[in-house]
Amino acid sequence: MSGLSTRTVLVTGATTGVGLETARLLAGRGATVLLHGRTPEEAETAVEHLVATTAADSARLRPYAADFAHLAEVESLARRVLRAHPRLDVLVNNAGMAAPERHTRTADGNEIALQVNFLAHYLLTCLLEPALTGEPGGRVVNVSSSLHRTGSIQWSDPHRARRYSRLAAYAQSQLALTVFAADPRVTAVSVHPGVCDTALLPLYGLEGATPAEGAAHVVRLCDPAVEIVNGAYYEGDERVEPAPAAREERTVRRLGRLADALVGRAA
Repeated sequence: MSGLSTRTVLVTGATTGVGLETARLLAGRGATVLLHGRTPEEAETAVEHLVATTAADSARLRPYAADFAHLAEVESLARRVLRAHPRLDVLVNNAGMAAPERHTRTADGNEIALQVNFLAHYLLTCLLEPALTGEPGGRVVNVSSSLHRTGSIQWSDPHRARRYSRLAAYAQSQLALTVFAADPRVTAVSVHPGVCDTALLPLYGLEGATPAEGAAHVVRLCDPAVEIVNGAYYEGDERVEPAPAAREERTVRRLGRLADALVGRAA
């Protein structure tokens, strides 16, 4: 996978779990890795951990911070990345959270799981589009979930204020992220890395694979030698059909309009 040695990759949620292991594998293969964390301290700790536990070149590991519960921080993150890296080869949209037991809105007014798992990544991807599309080969890898199949997008009540369920809110956020991969602006795919032993494990069951095993599926899709088709969905290394909504052009367009409105972007 020597092709990764010339790649610059931003990994969101790179301080723990699959995100940290994705950063570790990418760094081990020579990529320049931008590690995103919720706070500067978390991002810097992740970089220090990789430097101490791998042979990665510390000069090719860069910490970045933004709390995805605040869209203004996402915008600031995008500006900092664009200044330092006008060319970005891969964006791994990995950061995620389980929806809380009680209905929770962010300061931006969005249901928190919808914002952290989808809207923040939607906004970040749109803002980084110039860096991802300036030269051929840029791609986005959305770390999604097989639970997207159980989800539905509540168009008239996307924040689920009328009827809230944490599992339904989480599934909706993962379905939105999977549908977004078919947006034509940037070549993108989605991948369910398997049920892994991370903070999200309680949503799936009692046992899971290691985060490193899940990360290997993500890193494979970052490799320019692996050809991808826009909107494709993978479970592990196998390309499979996503939920029907993720194949509907009308749904892709409708989601884009909804997301633009929720993040405050002009249509």
